Amino acid sequence: QVQLVESGGGLVQAGGSLRLSCLASGRTFSSYFMGWFRQAPGKEREFVSTIRWSGGTTFYADSVKGRFTISRDNAKNTVYLQMNSLKPEDTAIYYCATGPARDGTTLSAAGYNYWGQGTQVTVSS
Repeated sequence: QVQLVESGGGLVQAGGSLRLSCLASGRTFSSYFMGWFRQAPGKEREFVSTIRWSGGTTFYADSVKGRFTISRDNAKNTVYLQMNSLKPEDTAIYYCATGPARDGTTLSAAGYNYWGQGTQVTVSS
């Protein structure tokens, strides 16, 4: 069993920055990916970014490339999402998730079988 706890959300003005953290506890797997997804009101959950625990391979959604940076601290079992140049359209609940995310599912919620409860990010214009 894996438990994930997100933190770092909040209210920020457009152009500002936030850093989200996701602490993983319980059994973790070095081959797993740790991803960030988000869900805005009335919209489906969408992929944001992901990183592999071992090796550090990363992927980003086109909408956040160049603005968001994902990183990990294996010693602390924590993954971070640094979000810069935030836009009102980044407003959503942000979830971290972990799972095998095998070929074809790395950028899909289907590849992740453990989820946190989410943290709200609100960007005002």
